[in-house]
Amino acid sequence: MVNFQTDILIIGGGLAGLTAALHLQQAGLEVILVEKNTYPHHKVCGEYISNEVLPYLKWLDADPEVLLPTAIKRLHFSTLSGRSMTTSLPLGGFGLSRYSLDHFLYQKFISKGGTVIHDTVVSVNHENDFRVMTQDEKQISAKQVIGAYGKRAAIDIKLKRGFMQHKSPFLAVKAHYSGEFCSDIVGLHNFSGGYCGISKVENEKINICYLADYPTFKKYKNITAYQQQVLYQNRHLEKIFESCNLLFEAPLTISQLSFGTREAVTGHILMIGDTAGLIHPLCGNGMSMAIHSAKICSELLIQFFRGTIKSKAVLEKLYISSWNAQFKSRLKMGNTLSAILKKERLADVVLSGMLRVPSLLPLIIKKTHGKTLTVNE
Repeated sequence: MVNFQTDILIIGGGLAGLTAALHLQQAGLEVILVEKNTYPHHKVCGEYISNEVLPYLKWLDADPEVLLPTAIKRLHFSTLSGRSMTTSLPLGGFGLSRYSLDHFLYQKFISKGGTVIHDTVVSVNHENDFRVMTQDEKQISAKQVIGAYGKRAAIDIKLKRGFMQHKSPFLAVKAHYSGEFCSDIVGLHNFSGGYCGISKVENEKINICYLADYPTFKKYKNITAYQQQVLYQNRHLEKIFESCNLLFEAPLTISQLSFGTREAVTGHILMIGDTAGLIHPLCGNGMSMAIHSAKICSELLIQFFRGTIKSKAVLEKLYISSWNAQFKSRLKMGNTLSAILKKERLADVVLSGMLRVPSLLPLIIKKTHGKTLTVNE
């Protein structure tokens, strides 16, 4: 058995986990990150990021501009009937693949002396400190653990997290394509039982990622048949798919997505990113929320290790309240929008209202996005 010891262990090396690792490392804390996959790798993700996080990433010496992301300024929204409208994004954003961004952050962490263990965590025990076991029989002792392992994992069952007790009817599908698509637009298109997000990422690639209702999806023999029979009912989606060429061997999928309430702290583990809360794809801001949650968690942990926060109980209470203050209303808005768009007539009524009052859509966007992140030096 190999033993490790650290101040902070981060379970999961996705966007949230890597951002937290860089922040905590920059503060002089010892950090070990456990990630089951090697880099680079693709992930099921919308790959649009609001510019609200740019100042923070630059402060971390992780300016994504070097990856040549696509600048995104407008949102094109359509309902199942094909009715649509376009509006400017208040802060704007950029398109960048997780394949490139996660690898970039990983390389930053490693270059600054960070430790990444490619393994799977199988158990987390807490007394005064944490004792973590991995699949390959590595034991890691840590003063604090961050959960950043994504939408769902086997460890959620051991932690007895509530959302794992219920089946979810949602499936997500993602792939990159070549073809013609306006670089400065992110598209959000409704179809029967789901939503589809489309935007360009680096190297002129088009990312298409959609959330589907699994009971409807399983009626079709494959993804192509489902897309042609269901997504094509929205004429905007039909036009896009028919004009694009698949760059992957096959689209990536992930099932059992749960958008219900999750705990920001479970078993004394501070949860960040999708592990703490999953926003509906139609809100288009999950990547920024992941980065922001890493920032909140890191800042509180730095205060804890410096003695400003006196106990783990206070740390956990502050993190829960901070997480709720920043994200609870956004998740609620996502659930509300999802409920509206499931009803075709109601969705058209809402869109008609937005066409008459164009300021409504930017207002809704603001409800699902945050303010520009400032950093306390």
